[in-house]
Amino acid sequence: MLSAIVQTKTFSQIVRAIGLVTLAAMISLVPMAAHSASRIKDIVDVEGVRDNMLVGYGLVVGLNGTGDSLGGSPFTEQSLIGMLERLGVNIRDDQVSTENIAAVMVTATLPPFARHGSRLPVTVSSLGDAESLLGGQLLVTPLLGADGEVYAVAQGALSIGGFSAAGDAATITQGVPTTGRVPDGAIVEREVNFELANLQQVRLALRNPDFTTAQRIEAAINQFAGANIASATDPATVLVRPARGNVVDLLTDIEQLRVLPDSPARVVINERTGVIVMGENVQISTVAIAQGNLTIRVTETPQVSQPSPFSEQGETVTVPRTEIEVDTGADNQLGIVGESVSLRDVVEGLNSLGVGPRDMIAILQAIQASGALQAEIETM
Repeated sequence: MLSAIVQTKTFSQIVRAIGLVTLAAMISLVPMAAHSASRIKDIVDVEGVRDNMLVGYGLVVGLNGTGDSLGGSPFTEQSLIGMLERLGVNIRDDQVSTENIAAVMVTATLPPFARHGSRLPVTVSSLGDAESLLGGQLLVTPLLGADGEVYAVAQGALSIGGFSAAGDAATITQGVPTTGRVPDGAIVEREVNFELANLQQVRLALRNPDFTTAQRIEAAINQFAGANIASATDPATVLVRPARGNVVDLLTDIEQLRVLPDSPARVVINERTGVIVMGENVQISTVAIAQGNLTIRVTETPQVSQPSPFSEQGETVTVPRTEIEVDTGADNQLGIVGESVSLRDVVEGLNSLGVGPRDMIAILQAIQASGALQAEIETM
């Protein structure tokens, strides 16, 4: 009887231990499943919340003889004359010769909701034949938007990531010395008016349009809100109509929701570099593949034929020796790639043939032509 009780306790302890191990395994799988999903904020853009590109034309001064040659860059000379005239200096009829100034294009990105007085980094690029912008100072440059209005003004010392040094017999150039940046070099002068809090509806634009992903975003938002406030109008747009409360607060909660994005079966090929990228949904039906190349190698090994020493007749001649090798790939056998259900099977099946990236590109294109590749091939 005592033995039976001990065995019962032992059996119950074993069952309990197995249950704990199973529970621990299930718990360990939860973070992996959650980790595979992406936040909504990482796969969509809120319509209206966008950047704006700014561009301007300006002058960089203070260069140590590495600026534009005024004879080769007439626009630099005209800009210099116009700038000095605005400052009360008239040199229009004089001969101007300086290499300490360069004409540049200034670009910046105006982020959404940028306010008056906030600062932006700007990129400065040489427009003429300047050798380097190292040590230059950007003068006041208005930055224009697509509508022609001035949204920011840039000025400041340039930060150059490269340099150039030259001597009589050698030249060393590291990086691009004709392009630089001015950190916080622009001040916002005009705001882009957009009242997000007053919107009656918000459109979420998918960065990679897809019907399934849009439907999953709609379901995640409606489940979180407890009401049908979201609807997928097309594969690229999910319309959200806030029932109550602040739009900003709702978007703050929505963007943290996790959704598993779906993607079409696609193979991206860059023939210039031999890069192949395949999505996880790529499948290949059962096919037989034979890969072989015809290689002809011609080796010339000429030899010199000379007459015997002290002979009265004969001359030295060159006798050609040619060796030709032909490899028809007769040893290559027909390989079978079975029907695949995952990307790993596809890769392992193609790698088992022992082909390189260049040959794999041709094989994938041939498989698609045969109708066995259930994916779209995009060539870059």
